[in-house]
Order: sequence, then structure tokens, then C-alpha cells
Amino acid sequence: MNEEAVIGGGCFWCIEAIYQGFKGIIKVESGYAGGKVPNPSYERVSVGTTGHAEVVKITFDPSVISYKDIITIFFHAHDPTTKDRQGADVGSQYRSVILYSSPEQMKIAAEVKTGIEKSALWGDKPILTEISQLDQFYKAEDYHQNYYQQNKEKPYCSLVIAPKLNKIYHEFKDKLKPELAAKVN
Repeated sequence: MNEEAVIGGGCFWCIEAIYQGFKGIIKVESGYAGGKVPNPSYERVSVGTTGHAEVVKITFDPSVISYKDIITIFFHAHDPTTKDRQGADVGSQYRSVILYSSPEQMKIAAEVKTGIEKSALWGDKPILTEISQLDQFYKAEDYHQNYYQQNKEKPYCSLVIAPKLNKIYHEFKDKLKPELAAKVN
């Protein structure tokens, strides 16, 4: 039976593109969660007043990729040491957040976060990732879905997303879909 994970680490286009490359990922949807405003729009979320973060909902097969693997990749895929920002994206809508849907997910997220804090991955910087219970996921507008795959030539995709993909795909090559793993040197 498939499971879902909801995470946010800056712009949802980056996170969506990263997870689309891994074995066991069934679907990745960009959206909004973590706030109190029902049915938010991109325009409302992007000004930072809804409380929502840009997130992705990842549907995955736990017999192929575990929730722990998804969270571990997450901590390697963005900078969890910055408050309300990723690169040039600034505001609470770009915060580092894991939104769990079960006590087991909460436990795993906390364990992985603690392990990352104890590792040298981010030096001695504190990990500021918020771990909260998922209330509601709101799917983003259609033009945000599968954004990188449809817009690889756009500057943000080629200058920001592509280098992230290259880094993460090298680090986790053994977990990539075979067609991508074959392209990673």
C-alpha cells in the first residue's frame, strides 16, 4: 500500500524535481500546507501572510523507498539551517518543514533530524526544520505541477534546480530510477 510524505524546503519546484527521480516515487505534487487559510492561491501564499509553506506531497511505495530515506534525502536537498529562506527565496512560505501524518512519521522525522544535527553535513549550524502535524494539503495550481520537466530551459530551472539535481543524484545514485542512474557519472 502506498504512503504519502509532505515536506517543504524552499521553492516547491526544486523539491518536486528532486523526488521525481527516485525509485519508488509514484507521484509528486506541489502545493501548500502548514497555514490556516483555506484554499490558498499562489498569489496569497507568495506574500507570506497565509502561514502556508510551499510543499510537495510525495506518494511512494514503502517497499521500494522508505519514509526515512525520503526524509534523509530532504535534509541533503536543501539548507535546513536557514530560517524562512532558501537562497534568494525569503519568507515563511519557504521554511524548512516536515508535515507528518502519523506518530510513526513524526518519530522518524525527529530521529533523522537528530542524526543530521549530530553529523557533519551542515557543520555546527543548528537544524531549524519545523516538524509539525499535517492539517491539510492544498494542491497548487496546474502550472506549478511538473514544473522543472516542462521548463528546463528557463533560467531558474537551469541555474538553480539543475545543479541541485546533479548534487543529489550523485549522492543518492543507488536510489535513482534506472534511466537516471545510467546518466549520472
